[in-house]
Amino acid sequence: MSAVFSLSLPFEPETLSPRAKSDTRVARRVIPGFGLSLGYTIFYLSLIVLIPLSALFFKTATLSLEQIWDTVTAPRVLASYRLTFGASLIAAVVNLFFGLVIAWVLVRYEFTGKKLVDALVDLPFALPTAVAGIALASLYAPNGWVGRWFEPLGIKLAFTPVGVVLALIFIGLPFVVRTVQPVLEEMEKELEEAATCLGASRWQTFRHVIFPTILPALLTGFTLAFARAIGEYGSVIFIAGNMPMVSEITPLLIITKLEQYDYAGATAIALSMLLMSFVLILAINGLQAWQRQRTQ
Repeated sequence: MSAVFSLSLPFEPETLSPRAKSDTRVARRVIPGFGLSLGYTIFYLSLIVLIPLSALFFKTATLSLEQIWDTVTAPRVLASYRLTFGASLIAAVVNLFFGLVIAWVLVRYEFTGKKLVDALVDLPFALPTAVAGIALASLYAPNGWVGRWFEPLGIKLAFTPVGVVLALIFIGLPFVVRTVQPVLEEMEKELEEAATCLGASRWQTFRHVIFPTILPALLTGFTLAFARAIGEYGSVIFIAGNMPMVSEITPLLIITKLEQYDYAGATAIALSMLLMSFVLILAINGLQAWQRQRTQ
């Protein structure tokens, strides 16, 4: 005894015209159409990003070109540029290496306390920057748990540019780990096994198989860590010492201008920092796009 079950449809797909089929697919879209989505995107970006940034240009425009140039090229400001961008670059490079190592360990190895270590990576995200700054200053101060071991050697960690780099490494590490980790999880281990079967060494396997795959993610993590470090304020001021021409970062100098009611000077410095950051990040993104095309 056999039973035949049939499913009746309200229409036959074969009888639909191409235009009707296209209309059916459009009707099934969950998100609204292109026009409404694009309009909302432009409105939201204008409200959140473009309008606040345009205020920098309008406020800075109240100064003459000579005043703007004198403000952004003052010796104290130039020293803060060197410290901010130099420390951010060093911290991003350090996080690029150690972030890859941590992501590799979390993905490829099983060990006791793995979930705890994975959660600790996100701690700089959740920790208030002021709390992070106080904790780092207490740790690396001359009488701190770590700083007291370097003090007899004549090495000062806190209240120096070294302390700025340490603080930026702390807040930038999660960006690299969380960017590289999903790529390593999705990577096919069969490719590594095939390379090993073909006689490739560990270094050759990493260089020719693993590294090209994770390089775009590494560049993205580097960019995010670098951009985050440039604008960091709360965790740095507690450990930097904030000495002019020595350990004063640019965000602190902007706050100082605001406290002196020099709003035009503050916006001029902020605008110059914005333009330099934009050029650097644009160059890194261009390198990332070039590498992605080359890999494909």
